[in-house]
Amino acid sequence: MWVSVASLLAWLWLTFGQGGFWHTDVRLPPRPETAARPEVAIVVPARDEAEVLPLSLPSLLAQQYPGTARVILVDDGSTDGTGELARKLAEAPGSLPLTVTSPGEPPQGWTGKLWALRHGVELAGDVEYLLLTDADIAHAPASLDSLVAAAEGPTGGAYDLVSQMARLRTETRWERLIVPAFVYFFAQLYPFRWSNRPGSRTAAAAGGCTLVRREALERAGGVAAIRGAVIDDVNLAKAVKRGGGRTWLGLGDQVDSVRPYPEFGQLWRMVSRSAYAQLRHSVLLLIGTVLGLSLVYLVPPVLTVVGLTTGDSRVASVSGAAWVLMACTYVPMLRYYRQPPLAALLLPFTALLYLLMTVDSAVQHWRGRGAAWKGRTYPAPSRSEGF
Repeated sequence: MWVSVASLLAWLWLTFGQGGFWHTDVRLPPRPETAARPEVAIVVPARDEAEVLPLSLPSLLAQQYPGTARVILVDDGSTDGTGELARKLAEAPGSLPLTVTSPGEPPQGWTGKLWALRHGVELAGDVEYLLLTDADIAHAPASLDSLVAAAEGPTGGAYDLVSQMARLRTETRWERLIVPAFVYFFAQLYPFRWSNRPGSRTAAAAGGCTLVRREALERAGGVAAIRGAVIDDVNLAKAVKRGGGRTWLGLGDQVDSVRPYPEFGQLWRMVSRSAYAQLRHSVLLLIGTVLGLSLVYLVPPVLTVVGLTTGDSRVASVSGAAWVLMACTYVPMLRYYRQPPLAALLLPFTALLYLLMTVDSAVQHWRGRGAAWKGRTYPAPSRSEGF
């Protein structure tokens, strides 16, 4: 009985005390009309992105921005003609100016993406803002204008970093099962309202779409300050906040990921490659995460069924109440992804998959495989770290 009570208490806290993480109304405000905006450089790190580039890059080149803007695509050692394709896409009439450049292989201690971003930021020069966006993110025509308007604020200087979580694809069965939960768990870990509050220790961003003031990035130590971070977006937001900057994170209405994950194995690798890094490669945090996920997500449905089959109405009712709270907090995210509310009942199964992905991430780390992405494997810290 005490386990079911503990699970219900956990869900009461998560529902009413965890920064309202389950709300999906943290969005960019309507942009005010203005005559002009500050200069922006859009930096796009790209490694072997020829498959998705025709779906994403034209949306950046066609931005309707009332100011000076240009696109810098940093070709990070691609072997599929990414750079050449980008140049062809920029030939469309009315496109923003495009620069395609390559930084060469990253030095020791740098991830490829951050080395590419550093190169693009340096090439951008003395601009007011930098939009750091991934090569698989498509932007609505007014996306850049909305981001800058939010950063400027009604009286100017409102935010130093404005980030939106792109809406990921949910076309296949596995995408529909795993993707909404990915964003839901992220918001639970980094409640947007807490992250957006000045002075709060919580800080997060979404690497697919982050607008940052150049001066704020410099105060934070530049891209070099996070050069080895696998989870670069969260670390960037923390660095900006430590430097005295204000940050904002919310769900995106004008940014969409075009990268497909048609197979379950692709989604598994997407989560597992950084899950243990999120736990700072700590065995103690891993154990706590496994126990916590089990108590919060697995206990309610299991004990509800056990209580019903054994006739223990108290266990069934308490565990059932926890399951109901769990499902209710998940429904807003399902609606955001245009999925049926009844799918909320499957969240315990999805949480079990995430638990297994996290354990697999730790196992890969212990085997010395580090985090792998697009042909690169980043060395993991020593095995003694985190014990």
